[in-house]
Amino acid sequence: MALRLVTRFDPAEDALPALRAAGGGGADVLEAKYESLRVQNVERNGNIIYTYKDEKGNVVFGLYDCQTRQNERLYTFEKDLQVVSCSVNNERTLLAASFIQSTEEGRRNELQPGSKCLTLLVEISPVNYVKVLKAVDSCVWVQFLYPHVASHPLPSSHLLLVSEERYIEQFHIQVTQEDGNRVVIKNSCHLPRDRIVEDFVWAQWDMPGQRLYYIDVKKSRTVLKCIQFNADERFTLMFETPLDIPLSGSEFTLVNFGCGYHEEQEKLSKHLALYVFTNCTGSLCVCYSQKFDPWEQVTYSVFYFHEGYRKTFTTTPRSDSPHVTEDITFLNLDYYVAVYRRGHFLHLLNIQHPDLVCHSLFLTGNNLMTDVLPQGPLRSLSASLMLDQASGRLYGVFLDQPGLLRVLRAAQRDCDRMAALHCLLACGPEPQPLEAQIIQWVSENISTCHSFDLIQEFIIASSYWSVYPGTSNIDTVLPYSSVLCWDTEILGITLVTEEIPLLLMKVHSFKGYWEKLNSNLEYVKYARRPLYYSNRVLWREWCNLTSEEEMGKRRSVAYVRNILDNAARVISRVEARRPEPRLRPLLQEEDTPQRLLTGLMVSELKDHLLRHLQGVEKKKIEQMVVDYTSKLLDLICCILEASCRKHNLDAWPLQLDGRGSAAEFAVFHIMTRILGATSSLFLPLPPGFHTLHTTLGVHCLPLHSLLHYIDNGVLLLTETVVKRLLKDLDNTEKNEKLKFGIIVRLPPLIGQKIYRLWDHPVSSNIISRHHVTRLLQNYKKQPWNSVISKSSFSVDFLPLNYLIEILTSLESSNQALDDFEGHDNVDAEFVEEAALKHTTMLLGL
Repeated sequence: MALRLVTRFDPAEDALPALRAAGGGGADVLEAKYESLRVQNVERNGNIIYTYKDEKGNVVFGLYDCQTRQNERLYTFEKDLQVVSCSVNNERTLLAASFIQSTEEGRRNELQPGSKCLTLLVEISPVNYVKVLKAVDSCVWVQFLYPHVASHPLPSSHLLLVSEERYIEQFHIQVTQEDGNRVVIKNSCHLPRDRIVEDFVWAQWDMPGQRLYYIDVKKSRTVLKCIQFNADERFTLMFETPLDIPLSGSEFTLVNFGCGYHEEQEKLSKHLALYVFTNCTGSLCVCYSQKFDPWEQVTYSVFYFHEGYRKTFTTTPRSDSPHVTEDITFLNLDYYVAVYRRGHFLHLLNIQHPDLVCHSLFLTGNNLMTDVLPQGPLRSLSASLMLDQASGRLYGVFLDQPGLLRVLRAAQRDCDRMAALHCLLACGPEPQPLEAQIIQWVSENISTCHSFDLIQEFIIASSYWSVYPGTSNIDTVLPYSSVLCWDTEILGITLVTEEIPLLLMKVHSFKGYWEKLNSNLEYVKYARRPLYYSNRVLWREWCNLTSEEEMGKRRSVAYVRNILDNAARVISRVEARRPEPRLRPLLQEEDTPQRLLTGLMVSELKDHLLRHLQGVEKKKIEQMVVDYTSKLLDLICCILEASCRKHNLDAWPLQLDGRGSAAEFAVFHIMTRILGATSSLFLPLPPGFHTLHTTLGVHCLPLHSLLHYIDNGVLLLTETVVKRLLKDLDNTEKNEKLKFGIIVRLPPLIGQKIYRLWDHPVSSNIISRHHVTRLLQNYKKQPWNSVISKSSFSVDFLPLNYLIEILTSLESSNQALDDFEGHDNVDAEFVEEAALKHTTMLLGL
């Protein structure tokens, strides 16, 4: 079950009590009222207008307030009329309605005899006056504008009137208050009007955005246009663009102008399915499908105008699919568009990232994953709403996180796993138990995916979605996937991609949606290369910084302090994400290299976003960078902890003696995969990660494999883990080999602190060699005789005799500082022995 339905209006629960309270007749009358109840319109504020017939057969208009969950009777027409369309203004003072009346009723109608369709404007606060707006033989649809969501009264209302004769008008209705709360239409004999559109073949009303999309066909050229209605009574043509779909001038279709059940709506929907979907990030999609026979191939197209191309999908019904006559249903799910045909398929199209087909989820078959929508005829409405025309229930449709998790677990193909994972993350912040289940699945299926690295994909996608909702255009500067291309076809569907002409925008200092859409179009027009952030620059800077540390060079104190402060903010944010104690104390170790890498990532990412995110406050970007980096480290910790919990590995610190258990082998494998995934992307790791990884390596690997891992950079020797090795392990032959293999591989900076901790001849030998090397680095050559004459030694081996004289001279004259003076492991005789062995080796003796 990839979709979740939330009931917004159920006639049995939300309207039936009001019908019962209205009284008039017994159970039979109440049942007749309920059976005649029809949802007619959903206004911008969510209020639902419905009609039913009372015991006398009169048409009653009711309103269900979605906020208070209360019903209100708006008006009663004392006639049995077929409602075409209706709408109420934001203040609930005016009701507009259009009816189809029979020929006989038309002859008897005292308002306008002889007409087929009657359009009326009614004062309903209180009921006082009825004005005829239209009395024609063609159908008319009405819709009040809602320029503001606020509830304060407006001095005027604006009404759209759509005629089957292919024109759209806007009426301007001035109102005034008389005798207290009585609202009266001002100058009702002559209402100002504007002719907005003429000669169109298709129109869609976008209730949330207060926009009108329409298509006209001129000289066999199909053009899509959009008008934006504003609060100051003005309307603006925002864009027009060619639309490559076969439409004839004889077709006529309306979308979202009410949702009543009548013959006219059925007539309007028989030609094609065409919807325009937008969301708050500035996307603009046109979804289109022609009618088809039940057993033919199903073809549908999506124009991604905000990306500059069109994708056409074709799928063939399976032989075991049930015979259905329902057409395709398109649903707007914010970052996704659902394309649904009962019993055949459910296709969740990724609107934000449509480049790769693997980011869209295609489910087929006659199973619970697709058959979650009502069985009756469906109608897609604005704002992710859907009407079940059989029951009259109104639903909000959303992606279902638990259902998508079940799809993810059941998926057998990499493309399905990839798509389900992105759908899950796009749903919004996951509840902690659900996020834990996703992480558990990731930790258990690391080796399952062959087309991509699951850890990389999860970390990149989850970190991206954690900061995405707060900032526009961030999808142009932050990577959302680790996969750059996908060549494998999706079983059961074929895809053709075509470029489309970009929109001819006419933006007049609009904010909000239009500004974001224009920004997306500018990016498509002029971006010559991806602007995605890459850690390659970070990696070079980090390597330079660590190499300078090893060579004794140091950056300015302020620079290093700023980097470490960045890391401290990130780690503090990671700890705040999960206040409960963590299974592994990964964040408590100093681990200067990883802290430097983390701080550098914050600095580099912040600079990147400041360059490319124009108009975003610096403080907001800084916080976003900290949140992004902390989410990345938190996910790594969580994956590791999930693996530890699964294998009941909760002992800390681990004992270094003995043989590794199967649980330790499993966790070591997970850590190795995490390291491989993060290293190729140059991502930081939580401080202490390398210590735990190497500790498990010592426990689980044979010596030759352990040293091989160290030599190849898989295991890194930290000061903490080496100190534990030297202190916790005794000097048996096996442990001596291990310690020696570790000691000779230590980085210089760590080695200077570690060598003296092991009281052993091998350690003393290394210390002596370093001691002699440091002394001789500052040696200034003197005449031979002057050195020999000072000697008090009688050694037959001349090279050693000469070396001893030089060392004696250097120490007595304080030309070099002996860093190891005062330590028991160093004595002059052993220095002489070490020097002799070293000289013999160099001379080949």
